[in-house]
Amino acid sequence: MKTPLKSTALLLSLAGIATTAWGQSTYPDEPTQLDDLTVTADWRADTTVREVATSVTVLDDATLQQAGTQHFQDVMGLVPNLNWAGSTSRPRYFQIRGIGERSQYEGAPNPSVGFIIDDIDFTGIGGAATLFDLAQIEVLRGPQGTRYGANALAGLIYVRSQDPSFAEAYQLETTVGDHGTWGAGFSATGAVGDSERAAYRFALHQYNSDGFRRNDFYNRDDTDRLDEFMLRGKLHITATANWQSDLTLLLVDINNGFDKWNPENTFTTHADDLGIDDQRSVGFSWRNTVTTDRGFDVIGISSYTDADIQYFFDGDWGNDAYWGEFAPYDFTSNNDRERRHWTQEFRLVSQPGAEIFNGSTAWLTGLYWARWSEDNVIDDFFNGEVYRDFDSQFEADTVALFAQLDTQLTAQTVLTTGLRYETREADYQDNGGLDLAPNEDMVGGQISINHQLNDRQNLYATVSRGYKAGGFNLSPSLPASRRAYDPEYLLNVEVGMKALLLEHRLSLNLSAFYSKRQDMQVSTSVQEDPTDPLTFVFFTGNAAAGKNQGLEVDWHHQINRNWAWHGSLGLLDASFSDYVTVDDDFTGRAQAHAPDYTFNLGLSYAGDSGWFARADLNGADGFYFSDSHDQRADSREILNLKVGYQANTWSVFAWGRNVLDETYAVRGFFFGLEPPDYADKLYQHLGDPRHFGVTARFEF
Repeated sequence: MKTPLKSTALLLSLAGIATTAWGQSTYPDEPTQLDDLTVTADWRADTTVREVATSVTVLDDATLQQAGTQHFQDVMGLVPNLNWAGSTSRPRYFQIRGIGERSQYEGAPNPSVGFIIDDIDFTGIGGAATLFDLAQIEVLRGPQGTRYGANALAGLIYVRSQDPSFAEAYQLETTVGDHGTWGAGFSATGAVGDSERAAYRFALHQYNSDGFRRNDFYNRDDTDRLDEFMLRGKLHITATANWQSDLTLLLVDINNGFDKWNPENTFTTHADDLGIDDQRSVGFSWRNTVTTDRGFDVIGISSYTDADIQYFFDGDWGNDAYWGEFAPYDFTSNNDRERRHWTQEFRLVSQPGAEIFNGSTAWLTGLYWARWSEDNVIDDFFNGEVYRDFDSQFEADTVALFAQLDTQLTAQTVLTTGLRYETREADYQDNGGLDLAPNEDMVGGQISINHQLNDRQNLYATVSRGYKAGGFNLSPSLPASRRAYDPEYLLNVEVGMKALLLEHRLSLNLSAFYSKRQDMQVSTSVQEDPTDPLTFVFFTGNAAAGKNQGLEVDWHHQINRNWAWHGSLGLLDASFSDYVTVDDDFTGRAQAHAPDYTFNLGLSYAGDSGWFARADLNGADGFYFSDSHDQRADSREILNLKVGYQANTWSVFAWGRNVLDETYAVRGFFFGLEPPDYADKLYQHLGDPRHFGVTARFEF
């Protein structure tokens, strides 16, 4: 791998600053020590990062405030081996270790990366992840077959908002910036009345931006706008001495434009039919924890998501004047989705002192049920005439049984064994004549050993098996034999070390993994008629096999009370072991959206007088856009800066994102769009350009 000269210079500059700071004051009188972060996505609420036998990144509230501005998109560069695919206004489709979807699916919801917000399942619609009033974001890499089943073949992203507090507090946040950026948020928390049993938290936030494009047909710069609203309420109730109840209500209303594509691959667009990327999601979760006198806790988690999604785009990316002699050339596509998702989980968790097998083994077992239904309507028009009118209905019931044992082999060594059996009954129909009702039985689990070298260092080794349900292709042009595809399985072997070193001033996490994919689902695209861009269709099928292997490391070094040095590095070799199509042999080639490396390198300063600053350099290697052609994205290096002042009850800071104005692509298609010959060409969705703003927060 070759790092570009610009990145090398920036890295050396940051390293020089950190070295100078270290030399000035390495061990002050009152040094800051680092603590273990808690992983709330694990079975037990008090589990720390070092106790979880898998590669995990936890972005706490301080990191989210320092490194982010509005959306999960802002902080994704801090996580090793995490990538995302464009074609939507916000990241919605993620890849962990090179595994994950890249486009809006058609057919059964069939994700590889789970996405949970406060126990509410937003898998496949991650655009809802705004940052205001969040406590932390956890990214668990590798299959989470025991804990989350079919939706977490590659891993899980778990978002947790701030919890209610009995202490009364209020926060106000405002943001202004270039490109028409403004935002405002408010949160409040406190006891309910005079009660000592109930506390609430309320948060709302509105964010707007013009979206960084200019449409020369309408002479407007807001056709790719961002208009994002979040409203959340949380209630914590201590019903009895043994019963805790937590309720979360969430509304996320995304009314974004979608005007990103043009034949020149620039930020100037020509569409005469303005795109839409709307997502209105309402959800709730209700978690109840009952402590019994029989040696175990009973945990019940209920959740519901109701999402209405519209995705409309101008398929020819132009207008009559732009196409000139080839006009009229007008193609539009509209996709309306209605999703309803119920989940119910019951879990029995052993209490301390109630372990089995002579007190050596903590245990848990449980039952999971989910009903996922979705209506999908697609209307395509060409020159004012209906080109495709397609609608489908999907419903699936999932039932899973799971169990896990944590056996204390020695005082320092824990053996964890977990197993999950999941069965899914699906029902699918569409007006293209496809009627399927598959039943699938899937089994996943893990065996891991976590050994504590001392009170600061752990070593672990894990063998885990994940799975992903099968699905359907909607394109009526495909033969019936290729409309459905089978489940995929992944066997993952991982070893790692997690440590707090240098008197708790250095947090270091290191892991190495090897994953073997069996019957891997591969998403490709094909233009069936080279002279007709309207015949561009997506297709998912099962390839023979693939492998994904690599290394991950992240660290945070508190050099002294004022200076901290942090970073991460992900190395990835994701390739097809055996993949032959009708036209090509991709055996040995890298998988799509799987960069060979991702990295973050940063430095932060928090002065005793209140001044603070942070610099982050995020980068990724180039990668293939698709598994159906060999077009690649270039490598990217993005520098983000933040500087400001913090007092006891208020703070103000200026921020800049992509301050070097790096041009990079997050999605690409290779097909024939432009008349008269419709020659194949690479078209790219460019990432956000340079962006500056100021944010102020007030607490009272």
